[in-house]
Amino acid sequence: MNTQQKLTIYSITFLMLSLLFTSCTDLEEVVLDEELGEQTADPEGVLASAYDRLGDKTFVDHGGVFALQEYTTDIAMLPTRGSDWGDGGKWRSMHEFTWAPDNSIVTGNWNYLTNGITRSLTAIESIYTSEASTKDLFLAEARGLLAFYTYTTLDLYGQAPYRDPYAEDQTIQILQAEDAIDDLILEVEAIIPDLAALGEQATYNGRFTKEAAYGLLATMYLNRSVFKDRYNSGSSFNFTEASLTAGSNDMEQVIKYTSLLINSGKFALENNYFSNFSINNGSSTEMIFAVVQEIEAVRSGDNDFGYVSVARNQRPSPANRGTNAACTTPEFFATWSGNESDPRFSRKYQYRDGTWFMNDGTDVSVPAEDFVPDSESNAWFHFNSGFLNGPQYGPILDGNGGFIMTDDGRIAVSPLVMEKSTGTPMDFTPELNFDNPAQAVFAQDQINRGVRIFKFEYDPENGNGTSKVDIPLYRLGGMYAMRAEAYFRNGQTGAALIDINMLRTSRTREALFSNAPGEVLTALDEEQLYKEIGFELYWELQRRPQMIRFGTFDSAYTAKPATEPYRRIFPIPQETMDVTKEFTQNNGY
Repeated sequence: MNTQQKLTIYSITFLMLSLLFTSCTDLEEVVLDEELGEQTADPEGVLASAYDRLGDKTFVDHGGVFALQEYTTDIAMLPTRGSDWGDGGKWRSMHEFTWAPDNSIVTGNWNYLTNGITRSLTAIESIYTSEASTKDLFLAEARGLLAFYTYTTLDLYGQAPYRDPYAEDQTIQILQAEDAIDDLILEVEAIIPDLAALGEQATYNGRFTKEAAYGLLATMYLNRSVFKDRYNSGSSFNFTEASLTAGSNDMEQVIKYTSLLINSGKFALENNYFSNFSINNGSSTEMIFAVVQEIEAVRSGDNDFGYVSVARNQRPSPANRGTNAACTTPEFFATWSGNESDPRFSRKYQYRDGTWFMNDGTDVSVPAEDFVPDSESNAWFHFNSGFLNGPQYGPILDGNGGFIMTDDGRIAVSPLVMEKSTGTPMDFTPELNFDNPAQAVFAQDQINRGVRIFKFEYDPENGNGTSKVDIPLYRLGGMYAMRAEAYFRNGQTGAALIDINMLRTSRTREALFSNAPGEVLTALDEEQLYKEIGFELYWELQRRPQMIRFGTFDSAYTAKPATEPYRRIFPIPQETMDVTKEFTQNNGY
C-alpha cells in the first residue's frame, strides 16, 4: 500500500504540525482557533494531520489514553520502583486515585484529545470548501474522526469543546456527555452512506471506514446509559433503555452493529491470539480500525505497549532493553486461576529449528537464527507472550557488545537478575506487598515484584522506543465481547454464552500443547462474563469503561482505596479552567 493511500504522508503531516499547535491550554485561541482552517487548505494534508493525532502519543504511548484507561484499573499499574518511576508521583496517582486538576497525565491527555478535535474540525472546514473528487469520502472520514476524539474526551472528562465548522459564528461550545452522546450517535449514523467500506476506495484498517463507524456506534450504545447517569452511586445503569432507533433498546443496537461486523465475512478470529499484537499484525484478520505504525525517518511508531512491562535486563537484542515499569495487579492475575491453559494467557516461542523457549530453568540455549532488521550483529532473542510470572531467564551481555554465546554459536540462556538491584533475582511475583499498602512504592530490592504482561510484541528494530506494531482500536474479538455483554444485559444469556465460547474455542495453544483450543464454558453469569471480557481485552485501553459498567471501578484493591463515583471521570485541567470561562469543573474536583 503506497504512502498516499495510507494518508500518513509525513512530509505533509509534519508541515501541518507547525500550524496545528499541540499545546491546547487556551481553547479559544489555540484548540479551536478558527484561523487554522484558513492556514491548512489541502484536504488530504489536513485529513492526514487529523489521523496523525491518533498515533502521536494519544493512543500509543503508555502515558496517553492508556494511562487513564488501564493504569486506573485492576489490569495495570505503574509503581515507583526504587530509583525509577517516581516522577512526582504522577504514575502512582493513576492507581491510587489521587489525581487532581493539575495532574500532568490528566492535562496531557486532555491536550492530545482536544487537539484531535481541533485537527478534525480544521479538516472538515478545509474539505467542505474544496472541489476535490474525494470530497464526500474525506469529509465523512473527518467527521468520523471528530466523533471518535469527541467520544473519547466525553468518556474520560465528561465534557468536550466544540464549534460548528459550517457556521459563521465560531463561538466555543461545551458539550456535556449526558446530552452529547445522542448527538454523536446520530452524527456517526448520518455519515455511514458516504464512508467507504473497508478495502474499497483504497481504504484499509487505518482509515475511518463504515466498519470503524459500526465499532464506534456499538461502543457508544454500550456505554450510553453510563454517560447519562455517570454518578449513579449503586452502579445500576439502565442498559436497556429505549435507543434512538424506534422499537429497539441500547443493547439491541450494540447487537446490531457488532453483528454487522461479525457477519460481514471480512474478519475472522485469529487462532493465535497474540498474532493480533505482533510486529506483523497489520495483516491480522481481526483488525477493524487501528493506529497504523511504521518506522520512518521523521517520526516512528511507539513501542510503549511492548516496552513498558519488560525488565531492563530482558533484552531482545544486545542493543535493546526493557524499562521495568508496569505490571498487573494480584486481583486481575487471580481471575485467571484455573484458566491458565487458555490460549490468551500465554504462548511460548518456538524457533525455526524447533527449539522452544520454555522460560522455566530448563533452557540452555536458543539458536541465533534471527537478527534485528538492518543489523548484521544484533542477534534477536524472542521472549514468550502473555503473562510472565515467576523466575525469568534469557540472554545476558558478554561485555563486548553482544550476547554470551555457546561454543556452537547459539545464544546462551541464563537466570536473570534485576539490572538496578543485581542481588535481586528477576522473579515476577504475583504478590506486590508494598511496605505501605496504600502507596505503590517499592524499595530498590523489591523492584522485581509484579506479574508482567507481554501482550504486544517488542519491536527491536530501531532502539527501545519505536515500533511497527499497529495498535487496535476496534478488532473482531472486541466485537464478540461487546455483543456477548449486550446479549447478557438484554436477557439473552444463551446467545452470550455462544459468543464467549466462540472467543474461547477459536483460539488455540501452540504446537507444544498440541494446538489445543480453549475450553468450553457450560454456563455464564455476570461474574464469569466480566472475567471473560477481561481475558479477551486486557491491555487494550478498554478496562476502565468495563469496570464502570460492571460496578467494580469504585472498589478497593491493591494500592487502590474505595472511591466515590465522581472519580469515574477526570477533572478538566486547571490550566484550561484558568483561561477558558466556558468550562465548569466536574463534580468533586
